[in-house]
Amino acid sequence: MTEFENKCYGITEQEIREQYMQSITAQCSGLEMVVMGIMSDCQEMMAMGTGPRSVEYVRKQMNIAKFILSEMMDAREPA
Repeated sequence: MTEFENKCYGITEQEIREQYMQSITAQCSGLEMVVMGIMSDCQEMMAMGTGPRSVEYVRKQMNIAKFILSEMMDAREPA
């Protein structure tokens, strides 16, 4: 894991692809639903409390959601 990946996501970009983008949810409902799920989880974490751990978790999860959206945009660009 690179320093950037660790600080930004807490996991590698490859792990994001495997755990999120190739998940059952992604296969059945699409990556949009995966991003919506991440955002819902972040809302719940924020509602439960904003301690340092919670803030860091939400920040990294939001970065994962942005990574997925970026990958979706890249896939839609004409070659």
